[in-house]
Amino acid sequence: MRSETVMYQLFLDIANADSRILAIYMNGSRTNANAPKDIFQDYDIVFVVTETKPFIEDKEWIRRFGDILYMQYPDEGPDASCDRENFYGWLMQFTDGNRVDLHVESVLHAKEHIGDDKLCRILLDKERILPKIPESTDADRHVRKPTREQFLACANEFWWCSNNLAKGLWRGEMPYVQDMANFVVRKQLEKMLSWKAGINTDFGVSVGKSGKYLYRWISDEEYHCYLDTYFGGSAQDGWRAVFSMCGLFDSTAKFVAEKLGYIYDAEEAEAARGFLEHVHSLPKDAREIYP
Repeated sequence: MRSETVMYQLFLDIANADSRILAIYMNGSRTNANAPKDIFQDYDIVFVVTETKPFIEDKEWIRRFGDILYMQYPDEGPDASCDRENFYGWLMQFTDGNRVDLHVESVLHAKEHIGDDKLCRILLDKERILPKIPESTDADRHVRKPTREQFLACANEFWWCSNNLAKGLWRGEMPYVQDMANFVVRKQLEKMLSWKAGINTDFGVSVGKSGKYLYRWISDEEYHCYLDTYFGGSAQDGWRAVFSMCGLFDSTAKFVAEKLGYIYDAEEAEAARGFLEHVHSLPKDAREIYP
């Protein structure tokens, strides 16, 4: 596997040998000092070029980066809406294990947008065309202190949508339950846990995409409880996980409310939890929810 030093030199060599490439900048986890370093980190590279079209039309130029195992053209799909004159990309997995997410970008677009992502680092600027940017930081991704309205909305969404989990589990409609749990209810739990992590760190950290760094900022017990909220394909396992999710959300929401001086609607939580427990006990041939 080519080392980081070798890869950076490769990018510089390719750019320096091509007069159409005026600058290189990089973003992503490799510019984030707080991201764990491992063998799966991508190289998120942008070449600032005089014109994107020649690079897009030349199907062979990306072979300069190495032997490609497989790849994706994200801006060629049926739903792609990329402004190809200004930004176009290739996602490449190489046979040596490295992955490069490469884009070419017009000069004008780079000047206007390089500051949008604060995790940027300039690797090369042949003609000083790029504006000066501050040292890369993940500050934009730090957990933000919620407003009272955001806190209440999160709690209400969690408990209201638990109703959908209840009926889905009773019916045995596990695909629906999985979607509702993972894409709606869990997102509220993740949000509440991230606020607790923020409180514990004076809102100075990022929990990462999908809360993947939560384990750093909450207790081991809480994190293992969070992992226990994932479940398989059986309704029985689903019920177990949902009740675990409710307990973790409730305790976390009470903590966040106390620390931020907000009022948590415990009556709403109790009513929603009670409904879940009632539906859990309903026989499959029930004719009414409340006889």
